[in-house]
Amino acid sequence: MHIIKSVGVLSVAKIMGAMYCALGLLFMPIFLVMALAGMMAGNRQGAIGAAGGVAIAVLFPIVYGVLGFIAGAIAALLYNLFAKVVGGIELQLQAPAGASGMVLPPSVS
Repeated sequence: MHIIKSVGVLSVAKIMGAMYCALGLLFMPIFLVMALAGMMAGNRQGAIGAAGGVAIAVLFPIVYGVLGFIAGAIAALLYNLFAKVVGGIELQLQAPAGASGMVLPPSVS
């Protein structure tokens, strides 16, 4: 049994930021469709709404990625704090079939 006693705050934050940015890119077409609907309204407010929708669609992945980075950093800090008090997450690891039990040191480049 292996126990994760702490996690790297910056590494968790970077991964969460990247994942949330990717999710923001998935949601971007929704905002673009809303901008297109605003543009098709045909009046002056429709054009302003379309410009706002495009701006939101472009900024959404960036903002969502930054918020994911911040949330990931906070979650990692909290995990490290609670792991000290109640223990870490226990993992049971199994070597892939056919792998030898020998562990090789990392290569030096």
